[in-house]
Amino acid sequence: MPNLELQPAESRDLAAIRTLLAELGLPAGDLGAANQHFIVARQGCALVGCVGLEVSGSAALLRSLAVAPARQGAGVGRALYLRALDEARARGVTALYLLTTTAERYFAREGFRAVGRDRVPAGVRASAEFGSLCPASAACMWKPV
Repeated sequence: MPNLELQPAESRDLAAIRTLLAELGLPAGDLGAANQHFIVARQGCALVGCVGLEVSGSAALLRSLAVAPARQGAGVGRALYLRALDEARARGVTALYLLTTTAERYFAREGFRAVGRDRVPAGVRASAEFGSLCPASAACMWKPV
């Protein structure tokens, strides 16, 4: 995708990330925690996507993979996902977990498999996503890194 820049999010990006997540109906109430590492996608000055990792030891929660509606289908989400995967590896993560209500098929194509919530490491389960932000009906998935 032309002129797409992926970079670590800065504190000044949090408002735009919140806005994007709200626009897409994704949870954003817990943004800004110390163990969260977001990557943003920009085209020019516009933030067009984001993805986050919440690291807990050798496991991490992949969260908030979001792309602005006008940019969906153009490879932004895949670029963000691959960058998050690289970041997880660089941080020593050996397993990624996620919750989704809408993208189970996409993540299955990326190698994620269903897993019971009780099999998720306690540090990841302690996240707000697991505790209160995502419904119990959300698919829980994991992938070795």
